[in-house]
Amino acid sequence: MRLADEFFYLAHDDQTGRPRLFESATAHGLAAALLAELHNEGRITFVGRQVRVINAAPPKDWLQHLVLDRLVAEPGHTATRTWLAFLSTTAYEQVATRMWQLGLLQQRQVGRLWRQRTVYVPTDVNTAAWSWARLSYQLRNYQPLNSFDLALAGLALHTQLDPILLDGTPPAARALLRQQIEHALPLRELLADLGAVVGGAVLSHRTS
Repeated sequence: MRLADEFFYLAHDDQTGRPRLFESATAHGLAAALLAELHNEGRITFVGRQVRVINAAPPKDWLQHLVLDRLVAEPGHTATRTWLAFLSTTAYEQVATRMWQLGLLQQRQVGRLWRQRTVYVPTDVNTAAWSWARLSYQLRNYQPLNSFDLALAGLALHTQLDPILLDGTPPAARALLRQQIEHALPLRELLADLGAVVGGAVLSHRTS
């Protein structure tokens, strides 16, 4: 599983595919996940709230390849928030398409005939629920997270999915998660920018 795919699962109901977040938070979370995937592949890093390409070799995954090509083509734009804003405009459809191609999601038409829209529903409930179950178990038992799960939990925390992720866990579990994220360099910079962007969007959403 890739990071953006697992975050997509976290951000949607594992049976119906209904979103657990409002649209902007999901989109920015997926954008951050795509950048984090490139970091995990050794293609980029994050320095002082800036994105730096360190290896322009194309990844095998088509979506990672597409995102990296855009980063390489725009060397004058390095601010993490700029790339979160840009990638968020297409991240949902791109990640959903990748998951559909892999058989992880199925397309379903909902709504009246003249106002139909496509939603993506998990093809396997157990697979869709595994991300949440795995993270929840580790946090409840105060287990240290590996780098992949720490990034995934950080995405959940900074998109305000944590009430679902941490539901029923002891208060100390939240503190332990935040402590681990604080030491998750260099992803800490990406997550901080994600949290700021989503926080601003939430405030705008509530006051609009």
